Amino acid sequence: MKAARLYQYDEKMNVQLKYETVADPTINAPDEVVVRVGAAGLCRTDLHIIEGVWRDAMDPNGNLLPYIMGHENAGWVEAIGSGVKSVKVGDSVICHPLRTCGICLSCRHGHDMHCESGIFPGLGTNGGFAEYFITSERALIKLNKNVTPIDVAPMADAGITAYRAAKKAAKVLPPGTWCALLGIGGLGHIALQCLNELCSAKVVAIDRNPKAREMAQSMGATAVHDGGKNMVEEVRELTGGGAHVVIDFVGELGVENLCWKMVRRGGQYIAVGYGGKIEVPTLHMIINEVNLGGSLVGNFTELVELMELNAQGKVKMHSSRYKLADINSAIDDFKAGRFAGRAVVVP
Repeated sequence: MKAARLYQYDEKMNVQLKYETVADPTINAPDEVVVRVGAAGLCRTDLHIIEGVWRDAMDPNGNLLPYIMGHENAGWVEAIGSGVKSVKVGDSVICHPLRTCGICLSCRHGHDMHCESGIFPGLGTNGGFAEYFITSERALIKLNKNVTPIDVAPMADAGITAYRAAKKAAKVLPPGTWCALLGIGGLGHIALQCLNELCSAKVVAIDRNPKAREMAQSMGATAVHDGGKNMVEEVRELTGGGAHVVIDFVGELGVENLCWKMVRRGGQYIAVGYGGKIEVPTLHMIINEVNLGGSLVGNFTELVELMELNAQGKVKMHSSRYKLADINSAIDDFKAGRFAGRAVVVP
């Protein structure tokens, strides 16, 4: 099969993936499934993988490379193990990014992303920047008949990550409250749509990219902001003292230390983007009762819920499409911010 493989890490991201022919994946366990990739999302985590940010976590012994990235995958069932019963060859599916065991306590509680023995295709083992990849039956969700893999692939990670954060926020956002979204890219534009469905809070969408702000306006943001030097003061004024919830999809480049300053007393800061370092005076946290927390990729049930919203036409992915052979062009465009929304790679 054809695949795009990473051969070395480079913190400056000057390396390119190699598009080449590799062996097809084979089933080695009763619960395994080979998926013919219909589309795979290109994620900022992929850029961090190339940078080597994930090296210690996923490749501590330095023997993983070369390998196939791609952890946001959807396609069609190509082959099934002897124990697979819930899907059949030809079914169109989206794949929860984590292959989970189903028997550890985290899995029993439904917290799939905390599985004690989880395997993450695209991070630590071969993923979906290829014609085929292998996962487990437990990771698969059959798609609605009116939904195609290319329409939803990035929702396997970006979508449920945004949905989970929005769901957390919605619980503390009654009518009349404000939510500030930082970064209206692949995750932020999904979170905005989810907030519109989950609660009636007012949303200010913040992004330096004019295309992203235009997209946010078209999706119903109450207000947009360009993230300029007076962002904190202007957002606090707009929201009457600060947002009740700030969701940060950037998490680096100093943004993380502006976000918590936009939270009003008793409010909440939810970090989703990563790479930076948050430094908050403890006195500020105590006096203002500001809550700081992170949000990881969503669980299996949340992906089912998101697919229902998508099937109903209430949450859609805005994407730019690239052929797998052009993966390096997609990465370059991503780094340069040449598109709004998400990049989708098609074999």
